[in-house]
Parts: sequence; C-alpha cells; structure tokens
Amino acid sequence: MLSKEKIAQRIAKEIKNGQYINLGIGIPTLVANYIPDELEVVLQSENGLLGIGSFPTEDQVDADLINAGKQTISMVKGSALFDSAESFGMIRGGHVHLTILGAMEVSENGDISNWKIPGKMVKGMGGAMDLVSAARQIIVAMQHCSNEGKSKLLKECRLPITGVKCVRKIVTDLAVLEILPEGGFKLIERAPGVSASTIQEKTEGKLIIPSEVPEMEFE
Repeated sequence: MLSKEKIAQRIAKEIKNGQYINLGIGIPTLVANYIPDELEVVLQSENGLLGIGSFPTEDQVDADLINAGKQTISMVKGSALFDSAESFGMIRGGHVHLTILGAMEVSENGDISNWKIPGKMVKGMGGAMDLVSAARQIIVAMQHCSNEGKSKLLKECRLPITGVKCVRKIVTDLAVLEILPEGGFKLIERAPGVSASTIQEKTEGKLIIPSEVPEMEFE
C-alpha cells in the first residue's frame, strides 16, 4: 500500500501547466511538494492565500503563514494575501481549475462525504461544499479502507454528503480509479505489488476491471 506521500506524488502527475489549484486538508496539502519544477501553477487556500509554495524548512517557518489546515507554509514570488470573502469569490466564480480533496467516503456515482457533525471526525465542512460545486475538476486523495478495514469506496455514501456526482478521479493507497458517467469505479492503475483481486475485495461499490491494469509509476 502507498504512503500518504506516495499518494500525493501520484496525484501531482495529474496537474497541468497554468492551473489554479486548491489543496484540501490532509493528504492533498502534500501535493505541493511534488509539483514538477517545469510546471507553472498557482496554489490557492480558502483562508485567503494565492501562491503557496512547498512546506518550509524549520528555519523558514513563519507562524503567521498557514493554510486552511493550519499548517505553516511558504509563499512564492508574486503571492497575494486577502480575506475569506475574496477567496470564496474566486472559488464560487469558477476560477479554480482543480481541487484536490480528502474524503471519508466516495460513492460509485461520484458523491463525496468529507465532513461530519461537530465533535465527530471532522468538525465542519470548511470550504468543501463551495469547492465541489464550483471547481472544474475534482480529484480525491484518500485511504481505500477505514482503520477498521472497511471499504470507503461505496455503492452509496452513508455519511452526510458534501457534493453529488462531482468526483471523477480518486487516488488511494491501493489504486487510481475513475468514476464512469454511468456509475462505477473503473480501475486505472494499481499500487506496486497490489493485485486487481485485492482491490476488488476492498471495494464495496461497483468496480470495473479492464483486462490490463498497469502498476503506478513514480519516475
């Protein structure tokens, strides 16, 4: 199974030159460390920052610079700071090309659940509902199964739904999957050493397995 860092590294391969990208809390924030140097992209955080760099080293930390997950970050040349109203105006106005989010559950129809009531799991939805309704593309970064070993890729979400039929690609510690327009998880790539049958066993929702499924490559 892939580490969180490897999931982020694989997602970075989906990024295209010129994109404005929002990185959600958790695994998605790690993607900033793996964006190829030759790509010119702009990372946005809904707490009001445009132009996030990689995570700072210990001697570079500035406690006043944080992302939406309250992690200290760096800023690239030309970055801008602004209030939340401006930030959500950018999101709701459709100016974010790609959103990378964590999730607790994803359904075979592309529904996503990534928040829960106060005091449970995550305290609130944050900007997720705005992001899933307005971003042009959504990629989910998540563990394939819960800590109890139960599948998080389901026929239908059981937790409160953040967005309906909005997810098109998922990268987990076991696989890369696409959600088909007619529904169902299509297996695109396998984590190194993980068989398609293992992924099938750990996927509750409908899984479509092509005759040839390559392993992920990180070079």
